[in-house]
Amino acid sequence: MRVLSRRAGAGTHVGDLKTGAGVADAARGINLIVHAASDTQRFGRTDLEQTVQLLDAARDARHLLYVSIVGIDRIPFGYYRRKLACEQRIASSGIPYTILRATQFHELIAFLLGGAERLPAAPLPLDFRFQTVAAAEVAERVAQLTDDEPAGRMLNFGGPEVLTLKQMATAWIAARGRPRRVVRLPLPGSVARAFREGRNTCPEQATGRQRWTDFVATGPPIPYALKVNR
Repeated sequence: MRVLSRRAGAGTHVGDLKTGAGVADAARGINLIVHAASDTQRFGRTDLEQTVQLLDAARDARHLLYVSIVGIDRIPFGYYRRKLACEQRIASSGIPYTILRATQFHELIAFLLGGAERLPAAPLPLDFRFQTVAAAEVAERVAQLTDDEPAGRMLNFGGPEVLTLKQMATAWIAARGRPRRVVRLPLPGSVARAFREGRNTCPEQATGRQRWTDFVATGPPIPYALKVNR
């Protein structure tokens, strides 16, 4: 197994998808590639460039597995549009592929609520809907798919329940005692409306097992939540 990272010691190969440096060496002779990289700090602004660099280096691969997000074709959010563009480029590349879309991770909401703990009154879009899933369970599904043949677009992988952010914040406060107070932040626009309508959810594919309350009960450390979402 090979792991490409920009940081020495973090994987087996050092490289950079933005520039293409080291990518060809890492991909040479590899049959299966899992593409889970994303420029989250800049809302995916370089994601398509990175995907093109990888596709150019992976012409001989027999299976490219791309990890994506539920609802990116239904929510007009810039980051999601860029993820969708990556999906489309992969689908038209000629390389056999599988695309696995997952709902938001528990860790993402933990990052949001953990940051809000420092505020005396946390303004949050409490009517947004989420179907969060354990990141570890998505990783398990990715591992299972690596043993399968390329299947094109896969079914969505969602958490076990759809909750409003208000419900999630209530469970968080009950477990941690912070933030002391949350207030509804009324956000305008089509993106906010899409999250209020739950277009980022897939109740018909509630495959995940760990519920939000069970995740919160484990006492997720906030520094970890910050780390995984960089």
